[in-house]
Amino acid sequence: MSAAGPTLPPAAALPPGMGSPDGGRVRAHTLVTIRWLAIAGQLAAIMLVSQGLRFPLPLLECVAAVGASALLNLATTLARPANARLTDGQAALFLAFDVCQLAVLLQLTGGLANPFSVLVLAPATISATVLSVRSTVVLAGMSLIAVTLLAVWHHPLPWDGEGGPLALPPLYVAGVWAALVLSLLFLTVYAARVAAEARRMSDALSATQIALSREQQLSAVGALAAAAAHELGTPLGTIAIVARELERDLGPGSPQAEDLALLVSESARCREILARLARAPEQASPAFKRLGLPELLESAAAPYRRSSGPEIVVEIDPGSDRAQMPDAAPVPELLHGLGNLVENASQFALGRVTLWLGWDPRYITIEVRDDGPGFPADLLPWIGEPYMSTRREAGRMGLGVFIAKTLLARTGADVRFANRPEGGAVVSLRWSRSALAGGGKGAARPVSF
Repeated sequence: MSAAGPTLPPAAALPPGMGSPDGGRVRAHTLVTIRWLAIAGQLAAIMLVSQGLRFPLPLLECVAAVGASALLNLATTLARPANARLTDGQAALFLAFDVCQLAVLLQLTGGLANPFSVLVLAPATISATVLSVRSTVVLAGMSLIAVTLLAVWHHPLPWDGEGGPLALPPLYVAGVWAALVLSLLFLTVYAARVAAEARRMSDALSATQIALSREQQLSAVGALAAAAAHELGTPLGTIAIVARELERDLGPGSPQAEDLALLVSESARCREILARLARAPEQASPAFKRLGLPELLESAAAPYRRSSGPEIVVEIDPGSDRAQMPDAAPVPELLHGLGNLVENASQFALGRVTLWLGWDPRYITIEVRDDGPGFPADLLPWIGEPYMSTRREAGRMGLGVFIAKTLLARTGADVRFANRPEGGAVVSLRWSRSALAGGGKGAARPVSF
């Protein structure tokens, strides 16, 4: 299925930060708080080593490095409100300073022989979870350079041994360097992939909610129009009666006769318009009428029947008992989800899209079939994931299918994707009869992706 949907929200309608690498995802207060914790930990370690263990330490230089970090934190706190959000570049500069400050502290206290050298991984890992790939690569590169310099250029590790400062074998230092480099690469890639998946899921769910909200607003407009038609019918009828009485009393020769005739005709025209508005919700809105499933499928497919497109037909399983034909309220989730699948199938069908319907005493099954090329076999397990990363993946998958799957799952449907043996794709939807009997409400369950 394609990534397009029938009513996907435009970029302007998405929540702030969606789809934008510079959308201000990080609050300055969050990074400032993390740095205060780091400052407290650094000071505690310096005091413990210098005063508690009585190890020789360049105390003045170490305190100056921590003080520079504290001053920058104070300046950031005073310059920005607590709820201010940093752009991608600003947050990257914030973390870049942390890399440099930590590298200075480690250089003064033993380099890679210092057990706290592992903390050099933290800024790049944080960046991988919230910042752009470019910022993460830059910070990871800075961390790699820092680790390499610390391996060969550093003050001795503070130590109080009889033989003087502790000198670790070069092979061991090289092993620590390799471990830090590999950990840096693994953690940044892992954190970036997990965070990207979480962001895609969050953005796709937001887009799904927007699409559903629009469907519900359209339904509410229809109900409002019907209510307005009923409320305005009585005063319009009164106006028409009074106008006719005045027309009769004044007679055909009166100067106002022409105006009164116009008033009668226009009031009649208004009543006809309101009558049409009152009838429209009864034909389409879930608040007024339940539909047999064949009619519901016809309603979902109608917007996508075009003279230049494939044929869209509804087929009923001949083995299903017509006396037990189920019906359902055409709730927005159901119509929108089915319409999305029909539209996507019609984009890839060579000549025909079939909506197959079958039921038994326990279950109802709908299949959306097309005679196109089918789903790519290697991507079939990933159907329904939002925002596929390549054009090939997005061709039959992506946000449109994710929205359809999510909406239909909310009605209690079990959604499955497959390729037909004779060629083409098929999306199978299965409900218990009790799920659709309640209009698809109350039977919905969490969706597993």
